[in-house]
Amino acid sequence: MSQLNNVLLVWFLLLSVAHGTSAQLSRHHYAKICPNVENIVRDAVKKKFHETFVTVPATIRLFFHDCFVRGCDASVLVASTPNNKAEKDHPDNLSLAGDGFDTVIRAKAAVDAVPLCRNKVSCADILTMATRDVISLVRWFLGFIV
Repeated sequence: MSQLNNVLLVWFLLLSVAHGTSAQLSRHHYAKICPNVENIVRDAVKKKFHETFVTVPATIRLFFHDCFVRGCDASVLVASTPNNKAEKDHPDNLSLAGDGFDTVIRAKAAVDAVPLCRNKVSCADILTMATRDVISLVRWFLGFIV
């Protein structure tokens, strides 16, 4: 009987852990909140891309620097205050190109220009979508599959 109790206990623990670690990401998270967010971001990124190709490496590098430290939280976009030095002003991030920041700022402004979407889409998600879109544009522009 003791062995059966141990098996049941282990089984219960496994089920409780498996339930607690279910996927938290969803493909269409903003479908009801801001239905066209991906198109809005893509259009803003395309405009910036056509202005300067530097948008591509700058946005990818910005995404890397954001995600490398404590996960993808858009903390690299936050400016310092007199009492708090932000990640953006860390010596490792001072060389980040302004075009990467500009790409995300323009995409965020375009999203917030839509009343339904204003202050609903996180900067981290916009940075992620913008990075995806610059990679997609390079693939299309250069004619090879990434």
